[in-house]
Amino acid sequence: MALSQSEANAACFEPDEATKDFIMQQTMLRIKDPKVSLQFYTQVLGLRLLKRFDIEPLKFSIYFMGYEDPKNIPEDEKERASWVFKQKACIELTHNWGTEQAEGSVYHNGNSEPRGFGHIGIYVPDVYKACERFEKLGVEFVKRPDGGAMKGLAFIKDPDGYWIEILNEKIAV
Repeated sequence: MALSQSEANAACFEPDEATKDFIMQQTMLRIKDPKVSLQFYTQVLGLRLLKRFDIEPLKFSIYFMGYEDPKNIPEDEKERASWVFKQKACIELTHNWGTEQAEGSVYHNGNSEPRGFGHIGIYVPDVYKACERFEKLGVEFVKRPDGGAMKGLAFIKDPDGYWIEILNEKIAV
């Protein structure tokens, strides 16, 4: 059973002063093939590669993606490394070296049993127009804007099968 608004409000606390400078900095998704994922997140969703880190001793790379203005991205690599961790709502794509050679899916997307992680959400000005573009780019849909009970929003899949909600403030619930 859902919580009422008053029950939800009662369960929440006002943020402690000690947390005033905290930000939601990243959501990490494990990816099979960085070439395929970087193309999807930049070409299809319009994110930018903000910074790449190679963690050689542990044999993985991380790619921080975001919607930052390129004029604000420091050119100096040390400055950029510090800057990227201060940006809000980044996606961290993590590639464990060698997974690109594996057959089939490598990671659980959270939407099959047992369920866990669900999706990330991308705001777009016009869901229908964005979905027309996704269609032309050959993106796989989980739900189209007029499918299902909730109209005006869509779900697409990234190359690893993670769901991405495409939404705006006009959602018909």
